[in-house]
Amino acid sequence: MLISKKVSLSRIITGTWKYFIFDLFTCILAYYVNEYFIKHFFTFPALIPTILGTALAFFIGFNNNQAYDRWWEARKIWGALVNDSRTWARQMMYFTSGTPSFDDLDLINSRQQMIHRHIAFLYALKENLRGIHGKAFRKYLTQKESEAVESETNVPNAILSYQAKDLEYLYKEQVIDGFRFMELNKMIINFCDGMGKSERIKNTVFPTTYNYYTRAFIWIFIVCITFVTANMVGYWSIFFGTLVGYVFLTIHAIGQALLNPFESIPTGIPLDQITRTIEINLLETLGAPEIPEPVKSVNNEYIL
Repeated sequence: MLISKKVSLSRIITGTWKYFIFDLFTCILAYYVNEYFIKHFFTFPALIPTILGTALAFFIGFNNNQAYDRWWEARKIWGALVNDSRTWARQMMYFTSGTPSFDDLDLINSRQQMIHRHIAFLYALKENLRGIHGKAFRKYLTQKESEAVESETNVPNAILSYQAKDLEYLYKEQVIDGFRFMELNKMIINFCDGMGKSERIKNTVFPTTYNYYTRAFIWIFIVCITFVTANMVGYWSIFFGTLVGYVFLTIHAIGQALLNPFESIPTGIPLDQITRTIEINLLETLGAPEIPEPVKSVNNEYIL
């Protein structure tokens, strides 16, 4: 996620130089096609790029709005996971109490296991959404649990099943009462909802035909605007065509960068930072002696 309020020139050039090169080449080619062929037969009508440009503005605007909606929904989902995770740790620490058959050592181990397992759930979900196989969640699971969850197709869902199973066990041992059991079970339901919503965004592909035709029409528009301006300003049409085309291509690219919010890119949701922040908060709740460092930004520009 971008954190800098300033946009560096190097980032602009790095992200858009390919568009500029293709745009410039297209305008040069269009200018010479008009100069040596089209203008000898007819004058290209200015009405065509005018109508096409208006239509493209609506298309690109709609595309960018939908892309931002996907990005913002993903950010809200993971913001809710942060709050629910802290609540989960707090409730595990203060909603549980020892019994004659469940001594203080058992209670401490159960609290630690349930909170550690939740951290594993978050790391497994992050890796699933980003399509990586880092297995960072193994650190917070026992070997038996790790082997069991990895044998299933959906690792984070398998971890939640373990949480529900142990929560039921604590209820039967009267470590938690019925009301507190319902509250803790509600948290597991919230985690499952957040997982499902995240997977829905990841697995729902934005219509490829829409993006294809929008991009194709932008290139047609660039050619048309160069044809029209060539009849008025000559070779300067290359400059104006490149400028107008660059604006349209860049705005369209901004929307494309937001379509997949869980990818490990500067414009994506900072899953590394969020999961590390939750990990730190939960370990501090447990009073763990070793707390990992927060995820640092890249050149103070963005954080993953």
